[in-house]
Amino acid sequence: MADNSNGAPNGQTPPQQAQAQLNLQRIYLKDVSFEAPGAPQIFQQQGQPNVELNLSQRVAQIATDTFEVVLSVTATCKVEDKTAYLAEVHQAGVFGLSGFDAAAREAVLSTYCPNVLFPYVRQTVSDLVQNGGFPPFFLQPINFDALYAEQVRRRAEAGSGETSANA
Repeated sequence: MADNSNGAPNGQTPPQQAQAQLNLQRIYLKDVSFEAPGAPQIFQQQGQPNVELNLSQRVAQIATDTFEVVLSVTATCKVEDKTAYLAEVHQAGVFGLSGFDAAAREAVLSTYCPNVLFPYVRQTVSDLVQNGGFPPFFLQPINFDALYAEQVRRRAEAGSGETSANA
């Protein structure tokens, strides 16, 4: 009997398993907006600025194994009750994913892809705010892995809550 180091019988080559592949096809700015509704009076306003940040992401399948991921950030700065500025950025990327099971694909689209897009969003928001005449604003790093884990946990709780309520 011949010893095959590849584990396939009679010298045959083992069937190739599909390897997971991810490729970045394009990064682009989908939409951007900056408003300074109180200018120029807001520049004279005294007080501590308060910045509210809203973050969201959207995934759309645009072809077989090709997805558009859009990371949206809205930064609203208020001084007392007056809006100093509102910066909104929708940064998008087209990603090719093949060989992933559904759960792994969802995880990649929800964690890796936004991590790729975030530096672009961060730079665009910073440039908009500074070009608007305001002090520099730098978005702090975001842990998309933790956000995704929390989302999965909440879905699991909601799913188990529905099951126990029906029992």
